[in-house]
Amino acid sequence: MGDYFKKQVIPMRSNSCGELRSKHINSKVQLCGWVDRSRDHGGVIFIDLRDRWGTVQITVDPDTGQNLFSLAESLKNESVIQVIGTVQSRPNESINKKLQTGEIEVLAEKINILNRITNNLPFPVSIHDDENVKEELRLRYRYLDIRRARMRQNLELRSQTIKAAREFLENENFLEMETPILTRSTPEGARDYLVPSRVSPGECFALPQSPQLFKQLLMVGGIENYYQIARCFRDEDLRSDRQPEFTQLDIEMSFMSQEDILKFTERLIQYIWKKIKGIDLILPFPRLTWEESMERYGTDRPDTRYEMELINVNSIMKDIGFKVFSNTIKTGGSVKCITIKNGNELISNVRIKPGGDIFSEAQKAGAKGLAFIRVRENNTIDTIGAIKDNLTEEQKNNLLKTTNASPGDLILFGAGEVQSVNKVLDKLRQFLANELKLIKSNNNLWNFLWVIDFPMFEFNNEEKRLEALHHPFCAPNKEDLGEDKTFWAQKLPNSRAQAYDLVLNGLELGGGSLRIHHSELQKYVLQAIGLQEKEVTEQFGFLLNALEMGAPPHGGLAFGMDRIIMLLAGESSIRDTIAFPKTQQARCLLTDAPSNVTEKQLNELHISSTLEDSE
Repeated sequence: MGDYFKKQVIPMRSNSCGELRSKHINSKVQLCGWVDRSRDHGGVIFIDLRDRWGTVQITVDPDTGQNLFSLAESLKNESVIQVIGTVQSRPNESINKKLQTGEIEVLAEKINILNRITNNLPFPVSIHDDENVKEELRLRYRYLDIRRARMRQNLELRSQTIKAAREFLENENFLEMETPILTRSTPEGARDYLVPSRVSPGECFALPQSPQLFKQLLMVGGIENYYQIARCFRDEDLRSDRQPEFTQLDIEMSFMSQEDILKFTERLIQYIWKKIKGIDLILPFPRLTWEESMERYGTDRPDTRYEMELINVNSIMKDIGFKVFSNTIKTGGSVKCITIKNGNELISNVRIKPGGDIFSEAQKAGAKGLAFIRVRENNTIDTIGAIKDNLTEEQKNNLLKTTNASPGDLILFGAGEVQSVNKVLDKLRQFLANELKLIKSNNNLWNFLWVIDFPMFEFNNEEKRLEALHHPFCAPNKEDLGEDKTFWAQKLPNSRAQAYDLVLNGLELGGGSLRIHHSELQKYVLQAIGLQEKEVTEQFGFLLNALEMGAPPHGGLAFGMDRIIMLLAGESSIRDTIAFPKTQQARCLLTDAPSNVTEKQLNELHISSTLEDSE
């Protein structure tokens, strides 16, 4: 980093703490940083000085003067100082192989205190401290947390990942564009964050859930290849991999088929993983249709690092005397199961019965009960309840063959409405994979998967209407829709979308679709989700007009950068890859936001709070 500082002509320091090596011995240096820790060894003080680039040992010898020695004695950890001194080699017995600067030290000739520590630190910051700190405390004093090695490394990785994405896209002749943060509210699936307008009383802007419409309009404008590191906002319930404001890598392309977009995206991901992890990903990534994914895994974001797939046993169970199964199938439901290898040894009956942890997991996902079969020696079966007594020998053999079950295996069943069964067994599959450690402890196990052919719509039971599974701008599959426009309204509800998601190790990294580029078809889709013609015109008239003025075929996708960086960093929460995240209650503990505002501010916006009235 020496050349960097020389080019910048920064007089306060000549080098970074992390760059000094044996080649710098006898060099006079000026360093700046934080006191990581200090030690008094037999009258010689050793200070570990830390900056963003690393740590170096500063030696303060009493022979250099009592004033300097007394000043060094007074330094508290995290004091900000400047050190002027000479690089020298360490004695062989004190070489620290854990530090890149471990072969040298700097003999201090002068120390300038740039800022003293006047309060006690709420938690230790030193690179030598591995103490676990409660997340609430870390978020309240985030500026201290960022100084710690783990957070600094995660934020550096974040910067490098975004840089790698930019490099790839710039080399592919994409233009980086900005789209508005203040826009209009449109139905995109989550609640909008609203911003009241002072100059347009009674009206509101909305913060964008995504730049979706603007990037489509850029395609209409002939930009053809667009990308943006976009800030997006969604007022939704939070999880470890969600934030109310988040960062997307947003991409849109004209004159590209779905196949073109998938292949292009794979090359982008391959480039990032090579740049950041040094890993050569094998292309192409596997693909599953949405229907296959739901049938085999019960979810549209399956973790394919382990087996234990869902198996449909309707054909075996439809005629057995166990009415819970047979009646479920007759009324349009489903019976599925998962096979746990060596489950008899690993899982007791207590865990499966009411009160047990496995039963509880199934219950949380909506199951009313949990049926099971244990396969014993000679392929005999054992269970609690009536399944065994109602299976003929042929049905038993078919079941064992279909489930690939052997002596020692445990089979868990779900029965009910198809979506409910999928949800329960997906939950159990994930829970058991973690409990039984079925996922190999290999950080280089990157199981990418494309899920394609999503349904255009799903039914909203609360509002009794269709809603777009992704968003209402996805193009429907041409084969499902047909060429005859008179049947479009009739065929749309059951059509597949030309949509795709990229899944990694059970997490959705992002997704996209080909877009509707004909105004008439876009109207049909908006009406299919329940918008009246007047509402279509009011909310989307600008888009429909644009689509009538030479809109090219186009499509794209967006990746959640916070989630990608979380996986690359090996973290379990995206909060550990964001400089200043919110809590699960959507609060910033550092600034104590959101906060109350004055009556004057509210009056200027022509709004008032109804909170007291509702209590």
